[in-house]
Amino acid sequence: MANAIRALAMDAVEQAKSGHPGLPMGAADIATILFSRFLKFDPADPAWPDRDRFVLSAGHGSMLLYALLHLLGYEKVTIEEIKRFRQLGSITPGHPENFLTPGAETTTGPLGQGLANAVGMAIAERHLAAVFGPDLVDHRTYVLASDGDLMEGMSQEAIALAGHHPAAIAKAIAAAQGSDRPSLIACRTVIGFGAPAKAGTEKCHGSPLGAEEIKGARAKLGWSEPAFAIPADVRVLWRNAGSAGTATRQTWNDRLIAAHAARRAEFERRMRGDLANDQIATAARSVKQKLAAEPKEIATRSASEGALEALTAAAPEMIGGSADLTGSNNTKPKCMTVLSAADYGGRFIHYGVREHAMAAAMNGMALHGGVIPYSGTFLVFADYCRPAIRLAALMGIRVIHVMTHDSIGLGEDGPTHQPVEHLAALRAIPNLHVFRPCDAVETVECWQLALENSAGPSILALTRQNLPQLRSGFDAANRCAEGGYEILPAPAKAEVSLFATGSEVSIAVEAQKILGERGVGARVVSVPCFELFRALPAAKRRDVIGAAPVKVAVEAAIRQGWDEIIGSDGAFIGMTSFGASAPYKELYRHFGITAENVAKAALHRLGRI
Repeated sequence: MANAIRALAMDAVEQAKSGHPGLPMGAADIATILFSRFLKFDPADPAWPDRDRFVLSAGHGSMLLYALLHLLGYEKVTIEEIKRFRQLGSITPGHPENFLTPGAETTTGPLGQGLANAVGMAIAERHLAAVFGPDLVDHRTYVLASDGDLMEGMSQEAIALAGHHPAAIAKAIAAAQGSDRPSLIACRTVIGFGAPAKAGTEKCHGSPLGAEEIKGARAKLGWSEPAFAIPADVRVLWRNAGSAGTATRQTWNDRLIAAHAARRAEFERRMRGDLANDQIATAARSVKQKLAAEPKEIATRSASEGALEALTAAAPEMIGGSADLTGSNNTKPKCMTVLSAADYGGRFIHYGVREHAMAAAMNGMALHGGVIPYSGTFLVFADYCRPAIRLAALMGIRVIHVMTHDSIGLGEDGPTHQPVEHLAALRAIPNLHVFRPCDAVETVECWQLALENSAGPSILALTRQNLPQLRSGFDAANRCAEGGYEILPAPAKAEVSLFATGSEVSIAVEAQKILGERGVGARVVSVPCFELFRALPAAKRRDVIGAAPVKVAVEAAIRQGWDEIIGSDGAFIGMTSFGASAPYKELYRHFGITAENVAKAALHRLGRI
């Protein structure tokens, strides 16, 4: 059975003239024992909620997974797909992609990500077992990680995080299953096992073995079948292993059907990823009504905390957290208890100073299903989270990152903590929504949009400093849903359009007043989400941008990305260097991000100065 994996891996890599045969050949025995004797799964239903999860963190060894899925009887992973390994349009790409291949639990490639995903999956399983009981949720998570995975620093973060939540292959797995703590089984394998000259060397890691070496490996392994052929008796053994879980899945389904109607409906809703009726919209509307009655001049990080109080009550599937910055990120509502080994039913995770593992674990939680993870750190530390954020966008999964202290407005901590290029860098990631609300009202609207976006991740970039509430009165519509909108019209014909995000929208409003005193009509457009604005029909975008001859944008960040709104000839007031250490109001004056300079730029373009 193990040799069948090795043969398929050799043949597929050789035919593609590209790939990594070494790991599948070296780890074939591990995979054979694990899948044939220990894992709970059913190829007839790859998405069965109570299946065990297997993550191939060493994603370059993808042919190990594809060979397993084919041999076990996953219908779509045919021998033709094996032959099309690494080819355009196949479901057997160079690294596993969960949105392409049934049976691939996550998208792995950057080493360490899969291991951290697996930690998140295990957290989600323990939490849901605490909520719904072991009759509906009782499975395990396994991850095959290479030495390269373990060299990545994030793996140590993930292992440490898991540890806080507590010589035969078969004996080791059985011992691990009996433990109440996370387990690491270290297997000393031979890379490219069976290859006569290249086994045990780097020469079989990332390139085909070659015809002569494959011929020798076949002889050494006693495998006489031609390329891509599996003996009937071996195929029967693998298919029997694949069908062994069918009865278990059917028994589980009977328990689900027999469960109390409300409990079953809630479990199925969460696993589908549906939000509960209109509860999110209702909660958001309630917060906005309170703000209309009692406007608040607060930091958007504080506004976010207020929104979370309502939203987490409306969506019990939300699991929060922070990378040791809970008091600064304001991500823990009073209603949330801590998720720990003592209480897996809790909903808030203290991740410690582990931004990279936190972001990847959140991906694992979202992939597991049944929960909506969100967490907090500073925007400047998006650099630590970026690989996992990128993979979340690639996979199209709902994770929400609260990133506070979003500009030079954080003040005295200085340029090491002041994000300058980060908004542009994050906006460059496809399928990622970057929200930068300008006040408390926009903050709750952006939270609602992030929760309603089930097809990708979101970031909420929030301020440390207080901001005025610019949206007065109650507006039932979510205006941020369009990504950009006129927050303040011109008092007369608009000669200038002022565009801004976040804390700089209030600067644009002040600039509008200064221009008005000079007899210049200006309108103010808030752009809380470039990605949603870009998705508007072209005619609607033109309406929002307007026909004013002068366009000025202001954002306490670099210009990159703004030209699609203001044009290459538009004026931009922002950052062209790193920040500095000083009180934030002094910094805004020092770097020229002021209402006076915004007005001056507009007047200059109009030829008035």
